[in-house]
Amino acid sequence: MTSDELAGFVDPVRVYSCEDVLTRPSPVPAEDGVYGWWFRKLPPLVVADGCRQHQGLRLLYAGISPNRPPQNGRPPSKQTLRDRVKCHYTGNAEGSALRKTLGCLLADDLGIQLRRAGSGNRMTFAEGEQALSAWMADNAYVSWVVRGRPWELEDELIAELDLPLNLRGNPHNRFHSVRRVRARCVAQARALPVLPNPGIGGGRRARTPAR
Repeated sequence: MTSDELAGFVDPVRVYSCEDVLTRPSPVPAEDGVYGWWFRKLPPLVVADGCRQHQGLRLLYAGISPNRPPQNGRPPSKQTLRDRVKCHYTGNAEGSALRKTLGCLLADDLGIQLRRAGSGNRMTFAEGEQALSAWMADNAYVSWVVRGRPWELEDELIAELDLPLNLRGNPHNRFHSVRRVRARCVAQARALPVLPNPGIGGGRRARTPAR
């Protein structure tokens, strides 16, 4: 990772709101790259003293699309930045590690609970996904850098930056409480009865003005 790549990621020309992302045509490119999630309000238990700041927001998470190609011979993912960012804003906890972590941290505040659904192998916040989407629309903003082989840059960003919501491949981060809360929510979900598949994701609900 060059210093220019790092600077472009932590000091973006613009960050985009949920409303911006879901506008048609979407400003998010249908290309490979790395994205960063910036937050106006911090989720409970997250201390962001060491996190990068931009326009009053804190950088808490970095992700990529597509994922690193599998090593077992399966075909690589065809997801793009646009697919992935929209999934984080409007999908559910099963398809978004960011949503699962945020929902676990915000469960008491939003009155939501992680549950197994459908076959029992999937975990979502059921109808609570919409409340989580509303919170993200008010507080979460995204930026991105278009880049081939984005997994190479992701590894370096996680090693270089303080990203408390990145739980995978981030052993040096000191926010162990985030891991404990998520592990507790997952354990509770496994102990509860399986819900019928709610058939909904986060939807397109509360909106916030573009920055």
